[in-house]
Amino acid sequence: MNAQRMLRLFCRGTLLVIFAVGLFAGSFTHYSYAHQFRELPNTAPSAAHLLGTDGLGRDLFTRIVYGTRVSLLLAPAAALLATILAAVLGGIAGLSGGWLEKIILASTDLSMSLPLLFVLIALRALLPLDVSPILSVVATFVVLGLLGWPASLRVVWAAARHLRDSDHILLAQALGYRRSQILLRQVIPCLRPIFLAQFWISIPLFILTEATLSMLGLGVMEPLPSWGNLLRGSEDFAAMAANPWRLVPLVVLVLTVICFQFVFRSSEELA
Repeated sequence: MNAQRMLRLFCRGTLLVIFAVGLFAGSFTHYSYAHQFRELPNTAPSAAHLLGTDGLGRDLFTRIVYGTRVSLLLAPAAALLATILAAVLGGIAGLSGGWLEKIILASTDLSMSLPLLFVLIALRALLPLDVSPILSVVATFVVLGLLGWPASLRVVWAAARHLRDSDHILLAQALGYRRSQILLRQVIPCLRPIFLAQFWISIPLFILTEATLSMLGLGVMEPLPSWGNLLRGSEDFAAMAANPWRLVPLVVLVLTVICFQFVFRSSEELA
């Protein structure tokens, strides 16, 4: 038990450090993520460049630090959007019943029957590829948030349906509260732990999805870095073997996802 507690504390500390690095990226490096040292492409780690440079001579450590900000700080924004949509639609479906519940659940089942990644690729491919880097970030995570709610909605709907015939909901209906008031004042506060759990579950999923889209060139656009576009070219094993420090973004990505999963599962077990 002590070992498990130590591992949980280590994962939490690791996530806090990674979040802090992303949030205060400018304090950890004095280079710009887009600055090119044209005379120093693909250099090895040195005192001037802690993780060397990429093929364009850009400082890799700087790009990882700023990529952490993009991937790790905006994934919670997409998770929050998806959780809010799941909370509202799931609460309405569970509380209302009837034809409205059937329409919402049918839409959810249809969305869940389509592979999320393929739908994201198709929708993102419809958008212009020559957009600005900032707009590509916004578009990527808005699309993630708008399409990432169906799995969470099923959980919220089941919990809200269980509350539909509870005493305090029936009392609120007898007192003449409108359905929107019951949803906001009774259902949503009762389901807050479920919303929080779905929010935390969604974050690593969106981190991995963004990384996949960016590796395919459909996510965050250059020169703005993210963990995904930093891994573009990783299929070239010869280049990776010659420049193993280029795998650092992958290590950070995997470590972050593992820490998220372990912290959440440990919290569930304690609850």
